[in-house]
Amino acid sequence: MTSRRDLLTMLAAFPGAMSAIALPTLTASGTAYASDDSPTAAPALPTGMQGDWREQYAYSLGIQAYVFGFPYVLLPALRWKWTSGPKPATSMTPYAPLNSFYHARRLTDATYRDGGTPNNDTLYSIAWVDVSREPVILSHPEMGARYFAFEIASLDSDNFAYVSQRATGPSAGSFAIVGPNWKGTLPRGVKQLPPSRTNSVLILGRTLVRGPDDLPTVVALQDHFRLNPLSLWGHRGLAAPPRRDVWQPFDPRTDPLADWKTMNRAMTEDPPEGRLDKLLGQFATIGIGPGQDVDKMDSATRAGLARAAVGGRALLREAVKSPRFGRQVNYWSIPPGTFGRAGLADDFLLRGAVQCLGGIIANDPAEAVYMSVHFDGVGRPLDGARKYVLRFAPGKLPSVDAFWSLSLYDPTHNFTPNAIDRYALGDRSAGLTRDADGSLTIFIQNERPDEAKVSNWLPSTKSGPFSMVLRAYRPGPEIVQQIWAPPPVQQVG
Repeated sequence: MTSRRDLLTMLAAFPGAMSAIALPTLTASGTAYASDDSPTAAPALPTGMQGDWREQYAYSLGIQAYVFGFPYVLLPALRWKWTSGPKPATSMTPYAPLNSFYHARRLTDATYRDGGTPNNDTLYSIAWVDVSREPVILSHPEMGARYFAFEIASLDSDNFAYVSQRATGPSAGSFAIVGPNWKGTLPRGVKQLPPSRTNSVLILGRTLVRGPDDLPTVVALQDHFRLNPLSLWGHRGLAAPPRRDVWQPFDPRTDPLADWKTMNRAMTEDPPEGRLDKLLGQFATIGIGPGQDVDKMDSATRAGLARAAVGGRALLREAVKSPRFGRQVNYWSIPPGTFGRAGLADDFLLRGAVQCLGGIIANDPAEAVYMSVHFDGVGRPLDGARKYVLRFAPGKLPSVDAFWSLSLYDPTHNFTPNAIDRYALGDRSAGLTRDADGSLTIFIQNERPDEAKVSNWLPSTKSGPFSMVLRAYRPGPEIVQQIWAPPPVQQVG
């Protein structure tokens, strides 16, 4: 949970924030006592904020509840959109029934618009899995020396298991995904993964594509990825009927309390861990959490919550760009060791902002480290109207056991359209050239550079802000231990 001081700092960053209002004090047990118990009278509310105290309290506590509960807003929305909503117009948007894989058949490009800073190095295999009825068994064929990873997360956006080259090996295998309360016996040859904390599970699979000629091979591998309910295991030719019975989240365009209603319903179906009950008890005082109903709250509290939903989302958007998280070197943000499972370390701001809003879910550092940058080497925001270079000195490229790549994103966390349909550069990029001294220079700009530089050109936005992510898959110890860092982004025009 964010500290009291952090909360006050966050609230002060937004218009209408109550930096001068005394917040309830939380004791070590998570209970609160009123400021009226103090012999010193509380200061008067600032001009324009003399409304019902219940509205102010719901707003202040609601901001913190929104930070904590944001995964229960975003992930249910994506679950419905990717399984049960209207069929998307583009094949780049995931769409498949529950307990079934959606397979991207080409690398992600700018036509995909659901955010999450996608990569352009692997084909995605994505599935929403329901293990409320029974376990679901994930199977894959022999993968050889090819990098692959199935990242598996609960509805809270925190990972709980991996099936990958690193974690389980390249040999063909079958792995049971089980819910939080399942007890039973698995068939011979099926390995049980650590249990999910929720019955709703997101699988984000990535399989390396070595180049355009490699696409057919990867597609053939994807065709052998399987998800089978336990009850049908071993019954060849039998398949469960497609399920698209996912409830639609409430619509914030028509209901200012929509996000809270979505959050409450998701938490009721998939409650947060029991260790968080005291925190949830605080949120319940304003109608937020498992079994809660915001429509039953008084009008002042509802008004405060409506404001908190807007302010909370704006706060998370700003926090994504903040240098607060992890280690900061050359204005690059290197995520902390808890990234991917930030909520399990009680860092709910990291989870809600960078991990969930910025990436939907995020890899554990042992699997991949994603380093992001929003500023040049002197702290100015990156702007597509300017030209930049990123120069890796000789011997200073990322050390990885798999591969590395650099991608560029617009403010919506999607790729930006460009004339050559290039969205990443890395150690597998064809034609990438080194400088005479062995260094590697990447040119970042919206205009096509001189022909000699085109092979090393990463196109940027036409103008306005952009960000970049450097991905290191199966990173070496110096990256995991945060000894190595990318060089600064240098403006050259």
